Amino acid sequence: MTDLKQPGLPAIDVLESGGKRDGARQTLDRRLFMQLLVLDAPAGHPADGMVSEVADACSKAQIPAVVYADGMSPRGLGLLTWSPDPAHFVRTVRPLFATGPLSSLEPRPGWSMIGRTYGTGHEPDLEWALLRRPVENIMHAGHPWHVWYPLRRTAAFARLEPHDQSQILREHAQIGMAYGAQELAHDVRLACYGLDAGDNEFVIGLVGRDLHPLSHLVQAMRKTRQTSEFIEKMGPFFVGYVGARPGADPSSTTNG
Repeated sequence: MTDLKQPGLPAIDVLESGGKRDGARQTLDRRLFMQLLVLDAPAGHPADGMVSEVADACSKAQIPAVVYADGMSPRGLGLLTWSPDPAHFVRTVRPLFATGPLSSLEPRPGWSMIGRTYGTGHEPDLEWALLRRPVENIMHAGHPWHVWYPLRRTAAFARLEPHDQSQILREHAQIGMAYGAQELAHDVRLACYGLDAGDNEFVIGLVGRDLHPLSHLVQAMRKTRQTSEFIEKMGPFFVGYVGARPGADPSSTTNG
């Protein structure tokens, strides 16, 4: 590989980093992009029927996806898709809405989300954490409730010393792991710096069997130092109930 570094300029490392394996730090130049489109059916078009139409269109185009009924809007629905290549959303997903019944769906302004998986430097299996874990969580048949929201931290967090940041993030992470260990809630964490129209930094997905524990987790996080001191903005919150998972592998999405 050609060395593109120039004298006097800082070296830029865009690799994702995980924990050490066999004494060496794991790195990977791959990550998964995920996009949530929130759409509204026009008056006179039943939203449940549009959920089925979107699912059928994804199946025909061989696009793995999650299609949601919007838990807070009788005419709303959501479409979650993913790919290591962000051009997938433009070249493959976007054409679904160009013609036919899906062309009548209206994107809800300010509600669509996009982000990318990222390494924290601690993952024991970096490739699984970046490319497979998010898909396993959202495609799990035992997780019909999904909550998605963006967030932005204050500039003050970026000015903290690395040790202080680590302590704050550890408190936050331990709560999330406790909910996961009891099968109450699992998460999908995406970075969206420069990708979000609202200048958000992260997109968070919470998935689980029941809706209450997902709400309970958000409530519990409010007491952490990160949320109580350093979160500038959260939301909007999209509450989706899974209507279809076109492309799901039945052997990997059941509870066992």
